[in-house]
Amino acid sequence: MTGPRYTPLVDSLPSTVPFVGPEVQERARGGAFTARIGANENVFGPSPKAIEAMRNADPGIWMYADPTNFDLINALAAHHGVAPENVMVGEGIDGMLGYLCRMLLEPGDAVVTSDGAYPTFNFHVAGFGGVLHKVPYKGDHEDPEALFAKAAEVDAKLVYLANPDNPMGTWHDGDTIAKAMDHLPQGSLFVLDEAYIEFAPESAAAPITINDPRVIRFRTFSKAYGMAGARVGYALAAAPLIDAFNKIRNHFGMNRAAQIGALAALQDQTYLGLTVAKVAAARDRIDRIARANGLTTLPSATNFVAIDCGRDGDFARKVLANLIEAGIFVRMPFVAPQDRCIRVSCGRPKDLAAFEAALPEALAKARG
Repeated sequence: MTGPRYTPLVDSLPSTVPFVGPEVQERARGGAFTARIGANENVFGPSPKAIEAMRNADPGIWMYADPTNFDLINALAAHHGVAPENVMVGEGIDGMLGYLCRMLLEPGDAVVTSDGAYPTFNFHVAGFGGVLHKVPYKGDHEDPEALFAKAAEVDAKLVYLANPDNPMGTWHDGDTIAKAMDHLPQGSLFVLDEAYIEFAPESAAAPITINDPRVIRFRTFSKAYGMAGARVGYALAAAPLIDAFNKIRNHFGMNRAAQIGALAALQDQTYLGLTVAKVAAARDRIDRIARANGLTTLPSATNFVAIDCGRDGDFARKVLANLIEAGIFVRMPFVAPQDRCIRVSCGRPKDLAAFEAALPEALAKARG
């Protein structure tokens, strides 16, 4: 009796996932978290109009979703002032990054990212045999000039940068990114992840024309729109690149109710504005909590705040473990020196009250 004949590439990969979900940790600790403020989820939730639209869509769930995502793509095109041919919808940014890697990478192709940046992108690159080359952060910011210089050095097919950044929450002015693109080497595609852009100052959006063939921008309904569980992301790029997704994407990959909910959420910009204001208030409260405990925070343009624990990664990991033990789900960056921080998502007042109550003891035990 024989088993499946895996490819050599698959045989070489570890059976791991980029993130351990809070549900896994809850099962391990034998109880639910008091505050779930670690996964950068938007606890303020989606627009009530989106919830109503998805609820009303339930009787039609027997139907497949529109494989062209026609209504949502046209609404997104109008929202961004571009043509429908410049928009592609997919199963969250994570799913679309997978499609992009499938579309462009062959085993051995070079890819450039920052050391410690969003690990799901690295996961997809490895899954298609790409070779990752990493550059360090610069002052807790991704370094676009270093990224593009490394891309020229290794002849990279893809260069990944998130603005605002995950996991640090820092950001660059859009003009800085656009200027750095002057050094993007010929043949490299710039992957600009803008998952958190709605939380950022308007100046953070890079002034890049939609038909620039050197760049693809990814955005999502998971963060500011509060629909992480629905898995709706989209890409903005030149029409030929967008059309290439149709060669390899799962045409029935989108959830019908999610399509309908995302359309309703997009049309409720008033609610989006209220959410952004709540997130800003929560960022301020996290900063106050940190400072009351002798810690500092990094400026953030996202729905989370990186708290500098003031020592090294081993100390921060102790703080995080103590918070987890106390029922507070938070996360932290993986790579030094950014791993001196813990990362706290913007929660409701009751979530942050629980964090505020648990933090002093978590620090005291870590200092033990």
